[in-house]
Amino acid sequence: MEEKPIDVARLGTIRCEIAPEPRTTLEGDQRRDREGNPLWVTGLAVRRLEGRRVDTIDVTTSGQPQGLTAGSEVRVTNLWARDWAIEGRTGTSYRADAIQPLTGGGSAPAPAAAGSRGKSGGDS
Repeated sequence: MEEKPIDVARLGTIRCEIAPEPRTTLEGDQRRDREGNPLWVTGLAVRRLEGRRVDTIDVTTSGQPQGLTAGSEVRVTNLWARDWAIEGRTGTSYRADAIQPLTGGGSAPAPAAAGSRGKSGGDS
């Protein structure tokens, strides 16, 4: 399915909800990208600029994001979404090039990505 870039400037505040964890197969092995780098999944809470709604998404990255703590504001680089359908189930997986702690004051939105934990979700 088609990957779609996400304009993180329109997302508002992005916070780390669940610290990075290895993204695993059903057998418990850590998934890897095409280049062999280990994949990590981080739970992010996204509060849209308009309204009170907060969404939580799992974003997959190649390599473990460093310095993230639950509740801390983060910057996401190159966030992409991919819709998927497998055996009658559907969803959206998210990938990002990087997730970093936001240093300094104020909100500086950035891209985020994540996939379903332990499931393919369209990521390799």
